[in-house]
Amino acid sequence: MPKNQFQRMLFAFLTVIVTVHAYVFYSLYVVNGNTLMAANHTDSVIDAIHAQGGVCMFGTMLPIWAIILIEFACAYTLEILVGSPYSFKLASKMFHPQKTHPVIFETAIICATVSIMCPVMSFFAAWMYYPYYMGFNIFTLLANWLKLICFNLPFAFFTQIFFIQPFVRTVFKTIFARREKLVQNEERRIA
Repeated sequence: MPKNQFQRMLFAFLTVIVTVHAYVFYSLYVVNGNTLMAANHTDSVIDAIHAQGGVCMFGTMLPIWAIILIEFACAYTLEILVGSPYSFKLASKMFHPQKTHPVIFETAIICATVSIMCPVMSFFAAWMYYPYYMGFNIFTLLANWLKLICFNLPFAFFTQIFFIQPFVRTVFKTIFARREKLVQNEERRIA
């Protein structure tokens, strides 16, 4: 799909924007929603978050928009530096890019990306959302990391395969198909 560095960065940007919003929703509403509502005696998750003054990150209550920005910065940096380059290398070890059907090769890249990004981002989340007010214990951190991987891996796999990547690829193709048509028309006009 992406042909140059700008396109790779744009593709990663689009992917991370959708993914971070999906994960924040999943984490707050699906995984922790009932706990938040019970702890704050509210009927909705958003009311519970407002009642407690935000979401606890780094031992401080932060608004949801700050959580999204921090997670976006971490995920985008990780995707550009580690996720994209190594997922392509992992997929290329299993399948030859030119000899494999594009759908199969793209699926292999998605699976490799999930296998890299999910454990690493879960580790970052274990640090960011650690209950520092209770004191620090390395075993609690590792247990939280393992719990986050167990929650996030199935969600990451299925959302990336069936929702996020098809959506981002469609948007990406739409953006660059128009650009390629303009370039082709300009080349025809000049020739």
